[in-house]
Amino acid sequence: MGTTAEGALWALGEAAAAYVEDGMKVGLGTGRAAMAFVTALAGRVRQGLTVICVPTSEATRRRAERLGLCLTMLAETGELDLTIDGADEVDPRLDLIKGLGGALVREKIVAASSQRLIVVVGAEKIVERLGVRCPLPVEIIPFGLALCERRLAALGANPVLRKAAQGPFVSDNGNYILDCGFGGIDDPAVVDRAIREIPGVVDTGLFIGMAERVLVQDGNAVRVRERVS
Repeated sequence: MGTTAEGALWALGEAAAAYVEDGMKVGLGTGRAAMAFVTALAGRVRQGLTVICVPTSEATRRRAERLGLCLTMLAETGELDLTIDGADEVDPRLDLIKGLGGALVREKIVAASSQRLIVVVGAEKIVERLGVRCPLPVEIIPFGLALCERRLAALGANPVLRKAAQGPFVSDNGNYILDCGFGGIDDPAVVDRAIREIPGVVDTGLFIGMAERVLVQDGNAVRVRERVS
């Protein structure tokens, strides 16, 4: 099982995989915690579980293929039974910031196509207020960069173009990402709507009211937090 940290991540992946039932259509998230779930799910498949999976990123697709999971396209499978994904921040209402891994748009599409969204995180991702621990990723069309930077700054953000080794980071969708520092977001739903009204914005990393529950890795234990309607 490796180090204590690896063992705790393994326990989180196993706890998440336990929610998957035979015959389900499952969305596979992106990031370290989500990869622990994908690995645990592959173990259950080797024991006889039958599932069809839709990955949220090319990185997840490559990992799932190596592990032998049966993959399909969202257009072919329609509504999913369950998606399990990670998050970068989780607030007390179980609203989320996602997208530091660069897959926020596909993650949101897959989550919105699912009857249930379960999130897996380490305890350090739990916050009292979104936007304090990490910036808010906003995916934009490259042509709209200058306008989006101006409009986001007018909303009180500090937008920074995400970089890669050879220039701007490019998402799986061929777009740029602006990482927006707000220093805390008082009303995530209002901020989400205001940003999505900017021409050139594809979507934000704010996931409002989407998570049914959050599995939290706290040492070697896994705690479950459920959304209260």
